[in-house]
Amino acid sequence: MKYLEQIKNKIVLADDLRAIMDKEQAAGRKFAFSNGCFDLVHQGHIDYLSKSRDLADYLIIGLNSDASVRRLKGPRRPINDEYSRALMLASFVFVDYVVLFADDTPYNLIKTLQPDILIKGSDYKVEDIVGYDIVTARGGKVATLDFVPGFSTSLIEQRILQEKE
Repeated sequence: MKYLEQIKNKIVLADDLRAIMDKEQAAGRKFAFSNGCFDLVHQGHIDYLSKSRDLADYLIIGLNSDASVRRLKGPRRPINDEYSRALMLASFVFVDYVVLFADDTPYNLIKTLQPDILIKGSDYKVEDIVGYDIVTARGGKVATLDFVPGFSTSLIEQRILQEKE
């Protein structure tokens, strides 16, 4: 039970995390931030998140709320509710904090948190990444990481639906 409590403690509110970040950033530690729906966690996510953590002292995941996922992905999604998705992400040793956000983009969350490094997949142009302006204005970095080919939640969903037919 103690491990479950440790995992749950990694799921935090933005304002609480901002207070933690103030102390750690003042001590010279760096926070990386990435975001997504993370509906069905797969090998591609694990690779991406572990590489993201390698870029900083702490890794924060901004997680789309259930309502946000429905708006972005359609009425069949999310498959897993926001608490289940947050718990899965928080259980990874390379994820330090998980913060839910209800907007369609994490822009307001990034504005609140002020991470040192912003990370997305290489399917984005760096200057098009939501929050680029916030992070670079503070002298932070924006990075992209390559995906593991053949792994995506949409592909998994398609395979499941095809098998049902």
